[in-house]
Amino acid sequence: MADLVPLIGIAAACRAAGKSRATHYRAGQGPKLGPPPPRPRAANALTDAEVDALLELLRSERFRDLAPAQVWAMLLDDDIYLGSISTMYRVLRSNGEVRERRLQAIHPTRSRPELMATAPNQCWSWDITKLRGPDRGVWFDLYVIIDIFSRYVVDWMVAPGESAALAEAFIARAVAGQGIAPGTLTIHADRGTSMTSKPVAELLADLGIGRTHSRPHVSNDNPYSEAAFKTLKYCPAFPDRFGSIEDARAFCEQFFNYYNHEHRHSGIGLHTAASVHHGTAVEVRAKRAVTLDAAYAANPARFRHRRPTPPKIPTVAWINKPTIENDAQKES
Repeated sequence: MADLVPLIGIAAACRAAGKSRATHYRAGQGPKLGPPPPRPRAANALTDAEVDALLELLRSERFRDLAPAQVWAMLLDDDIYLGSISTMYRVLRSNGEVRERRLQAIHPTRSRPELMATAPNQCWSWDITKLRGPDRGVWFDLYVIIDIFSRYVVDWMVAPGESAALAEAFIARAVAGQGIAPGTLTIHADRGTSMTSKPVAELLADLGIGRTHSRPHVSNDNPYSEAAFKTLKYCPAFPDRFGSIEDARAFCEQFFNYYNHEHRHSGIGLHTAASVHHGTAVEVRAKRAVTLDAAYAANPARFRHRRPTPPKIPTVAWINKPTIENDAQKES
């Protein structure tokens, strides 16, 4: 290749030899011994005294909460130039001070709600969703309370709007309807204005009912209400719009009657919510077992000689079940 370079040039010789020009140039430099030579100081670099003065200014009370671009502009307006914006960043970076310099509000970390229910009426989840009305911009508000253990919709209401007063009356009606004793129930909700309102908080305190809220922007903290709304809105009969609030109420009456008394929920052993809520699910499961035993006795080969059993009824329901990792974080 060395013979070809004078004749056809470096680029053509490298192509002919199948080598890159970088390899050719690197080979021509010879072996390098020891560390590379230090990079020479730029002629226009700030002196050590200028760096110290600039750093002191950036740390001053006037500028310590401002971004370098702000500092640079303000100094320039005062007929002062100590260095470019990038120079200010470079000086701060070399001292480990490149970060958010502005004073900002510090919001407390929201705790992860962890709720458990081992029977009906120990923990309720409630939420509000929008139903599209007859005209553009017209919406109805559907309030729903669901028991997390039984998946039973304790109460629901379609209203023309959302307010703390309506929420207070709605919860009071549901509590009275279920005969809730003080100190036996916790109600969970997200952080909507109605959920966190003072009237609702005072009502729950007066009734001896605990309350918890989801973390901001974490929909998984309210899974039961979200799942119920999805079942509602993915129902084949769910309309694109409701002609009136009466139409919305009529539809919800029919849907929630089906949801409580006919729909078999996979999360509760394929029983109806009403059966689990009112304590008949154990009897229903025993009857299912008798039917399966008879089918097995009639034809064991169909079941590959393994006796079938009906799905178990869960003994506990959780919102954010604790994990080993979460327990370790709490202890640390």
